[in-house]
Amino acid sequence: MSVLRTLRDWVCSSVFVLAFALAMLVFDVMLRVASLFGIRAESWVGGVCQVCLLKTLRICNITLEVDRSPLVREDTSYVVVANHQSMFDMPIYATVFFSNHPKYISKVELSRWIPTVSFHLRSGGHAIIDRKDRDSALKAIEKLGHEITENGFSAVIFPEGTRARHGEPKPFKPAGTVALLNRAREVPVVPACVDESWRLMEHNLFPLPWGLRLKVWIGDPIERCPDDDPHAIVEECERRIRDALGRMRGVPLPPPEPMHRSPEDAERWSGTATVGAESGGNGVGPAGIRRDGAAHPPFGA
Repeated sequence: MSVLRTLRDWVCSSVFVLAFALAMLVFDVMLRVASLFGIRAESWVGGVCQVCLLKTLRICNITLEVDRSPLVREDTSYVVVANHQSMFDMPIYATVFFSNHPKYISKVELSRWIPTVSFHLRSGGHAIIDRKDRDSALKAIEKLGHEITENGFSAVIFPEGTRARHGEPKPFKPAGTVALLNRAREVPVVPACVDESWRLMEHNLFPLPWGLRLKVWIGDPIERCPDDDPHAIVEECERRIRDALGRMRGVPLPPPEPMHRSPEDAERWSGTATVGAESGGNGVGPAGIRRDGAAHPPFGA
């Protein structure tokens, strides 16, 4: 039986790779045509592309289980703060936030020579950053904040900075997320996490784990206010994400370490930002954080 299972895994993985590659080539052409009709048309085609790419995983009986807050609305702009485990996180979040038109922050290396991906990153309103050039990276992220504010898109950002290749969350690096939140000050923030996607790349796709169940959690939105502390929002998102991963795994994760703040940030946000005890729609926490330490009332209050 083990030989048959191994054979099944390898055959299905090979079929998956062929289907995935074919979809990438077809949608590369479709995206180029859609771009002639504007960024919104390209965003729709890009979303359909990522949904189709995710569906190719069904060849290996890989499914998606989503725990989504009912307070997350369709056709609404959000800043999605998420963990990062594999390259498949992008089509996962694109599927879950399909009508919200998510845009990503990507390293410059992905903007070259990859069918579908590279063209869409360059022309689809995403932020392309050179991680070796901190100043230009922050400017690109701030530009993305302007785009989502002006055009009604959403942004997905991974504050870990790189993939957690074995699923263990890494400490958040707040600079990029804080820059995005400062530029998009009226856009609600949604914490989100995915688990088990790292297993898809554990053996570089060969073989894929048959019957794997990918898990996604989408938390309550954190509403913004003029005097909120973006560092406190990032810290709250990291705490919620770790709590959600612990619930998924049945083993609580240790709390995140306090984030480092520059002396300028510490002086600017001198109030102690705290979070109220009330829980939102899915029992994860409050709906907003203010600089003076008060918490906005949760949704429905």
